[in-house]
Amino acid sequence: MKNNIDVNERFKSVAEITIRLGFLLLLIAWCLRLLYPFAGVILWGVILAIAAGPLHLNLKKRMGDNSKRASIVIVLVGLFIIVIPSWIFMESLVHGVQQLKASIDAGSLTIPPPTSEVGEWPVVGDKVFGLWSEASENLEGFTSRYIDQIGHFGYTLVEGLASIGGSIISLIISILIAGVLLATPGTRQTSVKFFHKLVGDQGEEFTNIISKTVSSVVKGVIGVAFIQAILVGLGLVIAGVPYAGAWTLVALVLAILQLPVLPVSLLAAFWLYSNMGPVPASLWTVYLLLAGASDNILKPILLGKGASVPMIVIFLGVIGGFLMSGFIGLFTGAIIVSIGYKLFVAWLNGDDDDASTSVQE
Repeated sequence: MKNNIDVNERFKSVAEITIRLGFLLLLIAWCLRLLYPFAGVILWGVILAIAAGPLHLNLKKRMGDNSKRASIVIVLVGLFIIVIPSWIFMESLVHGVQQLKASIDAGSLTIPPPTSEVGEWPVVGDKVFGLWSEASENLEGFTSRYIDQIGHFGYTLVEGLASIGGSIISLIISILIAGVLLATPGTRQTSVKFFHKLVGDQGEEFTNIISKTVSSVVKGVIGVAFIQAILVGLGLVIAGVPYAGAWTLVALVLAILQLPVLPVSLLAAFWLYSNMGPVPASLWTVYLLLAGASDNILKPILLGKGASVPMIVIFLGVIGGFLMSGFIGLFTGAIIVSIGYKLFVAWLNGDDDDASTSVQE
């Protein structure tokens, strides 16, 4: 009889625990589902807050230990840095599209013939040379022949522009979220407690690793890419290069991928020498080449002694982030994968340290 009572009590206990866990998991899943549409914005806000942490502390000391005032200054500066270049970029892009549409409507759109060097490009040279030659000789026939592909490309372009506009708005919201996090006291202590629950006594160490990695990637990769793209974009806009906004976006993507921005500068130089005198074209070409190579100067200044991350890790993070989250994924993907890489390395090194310590004992 006593054994039956014990079994019933155990069954009730297991049933109660199962029901509680079920409701808890349901609540967590519900919360995650509600927050999922804002996951990218919140994540980017947290990343910006971590990256701006040292600057916030410095401003806070200079402003009489006023955390809110320092946060407001950082938010205003961040909005200024984002809004002004974005406005120039979008205006140039819209102006370029309007010019293209006007040329098509007037029938005055012409494409210059390709040079002989195009045919010597490896793998795709002959095909590109043939298509380019056909478009330059008979643009109307070329358009009618590839109308489906051109329409699909135009739809993709419009969809991409809408994605960029939405990403700029998301970035502005992220800056506001970062300002709130910086102004809220005890944010770092909460992070340490969270990681302490996950990894035990290494919570402080993991928090430091994440802070250093975020700061390193934001300054040494995204910050450098952003400044580099702005320098190239300003040169393209002032020099009057067509579709400067689109070329600036290409330069930004190349810079984030840690690839040379040289192709954008060379294409712009080709247009400059075709439409300007040799002296102004040479001056603008020199400027664009220097702006494209500015990462060699900016990286040692901004990267400092932060945590280094292999280029292949950043490359995979950027591509995966873009495929998963669109334009804003270019930024968040590189940072998330870099954090995962650094935590994985720290975990491996921690095991090595433990093993060496046990051997010595």
